[in-house]
Amino acid sequence: MNHFQEYLQPKSIEEALNDLSSATGSVAVIAGGTDLLLELRQGRHPAIERLVDVSGIDSLRDVRVEGDHIYLGAGVTHKEIISNPLLGEHARCVVEGCGLIGGPQVRNVATIGGNVAHALPAGDGTISLLALDTEVQLATAEGTSWEPLIEIFRGPGEVNFDRKKVLIAGFRFRTKDEKEGSAFQRVMRPQGVAIAILNMAAWLKIGPDGEIERTRISCGPAGPKPFRAYQTEKFLAGKKWDDGVYQQAAEILGGEVSLRTSAHRATKEYRHKLLPVLLQKVIEKAIHRANL
Repeated sequence: MNHFQEYLQPKSIEEALNDLSSATGSVAVIAGGTDLLLELRQGRHPAIERLVDVSGIDSLRDVRVEGDHIYLGAGVTHKEIISNPLLGEHARCVVEGCGLIGGPQVRNVATIGGNVAHALPAGDGTISLLALDTEVQLATAEGTSWEPLIEIFRGPGEVNFDRKKVLIAGFRFRTKDEKEGSAFQRVMRPQGVAIAILNMAAWLKIGPDGEIERTRISCGPAGPKPFRAYQTEKFLAGKKWDDGVYQQAAEILGGEVSLRTSAHRATKEYRHKLLPVLLQKVIEKAIHRANL
């Protein structure tokens, strides 16, 4: 059975956008294809008339400093992220998150843009990027624009833009400053490469007296979309991390997430037990890194 009828390999973003918009039937973008092709083979995705493979677009593979931001192209693979020294310095949570996606064969070809575009509530790349307050670059025939990453998600597997007219081109987040650190943790089934039972990322800045001046916490699956824990972040601002603050923060976090039971991974109750464990791990690891 043919899962697609036409396979195109554009060499520029403009060409890719034209290939998408000119499709008269169903069309999809792939880069690594590790999610979409598997779903097609397993019958979990309807057959597609046109596949647009953007892996040959060089501009999607950039990682660079732009002023006080790091630019990360949507076509950068997880393997490239893991080994990139710039990202290791400025985006440790992203390096850690991408290092846990799939196995080596998947990480060799799967891209950060694909992880985000799949729009899963617990995408490891997505959750780690959210902790850095990342913006996403959206390309259209009219040009490019920057939007807060957290605002593009509509629901599981759904985004707030027309996939036939818009292409995710890249991401940007601020460079790491002194007394800042980030971390990522996840719990998964022993088999090893499935979607996380629960994952969490944190970024924070330590103030002059050792307090948490600011923090950002993201986790999933904690609702129908990738989740930022704004109430917990607000509570932690200005406080020194100790056991009492940890207990209160864990209680607030437990109240603002929306956890559920998933048949093949974990119960809602088990996820609630994991929540404070991951919170402690990511905050304390981020504090340690901020103080290095």
